[in-house]
Amino acid sequence: MKQILYSLALVAMAFPAQAACYVDYKAKRDDPLKLHYGVMELPDSACTNSSNAREQVAARLARHGWVLLNVVSQFDTDGLAERKDSAGQYFLRY
Repeated sequence: MKQILYSLALVAMAFPAQAACYVDYKAKRDDPLKLHYGVMELPDSACTNSSNAREQVAARLARHGWVLLNVVSQFDTDGLAERKDSAGQYFLRY
């Protein structure tokens, strides 16, 4: 049993951890018009392709009644702190 657990632990360590990336975006709602700027975390797989990232952001926002206007930029954890105040309640909300 110990050998099995040890083997599973080694296999798990062999796979790299899924790193995340972040996007900042602008979105809107109509009737009445509302706009917001936000920051969203995406899985690393979505960040290797900008159209895939845009699709994921748009889909998440649409579930909450928002329409994606544009993805402003993609960044890693280093860019989070400088965007937190600007995003306000939409910082990592979706």
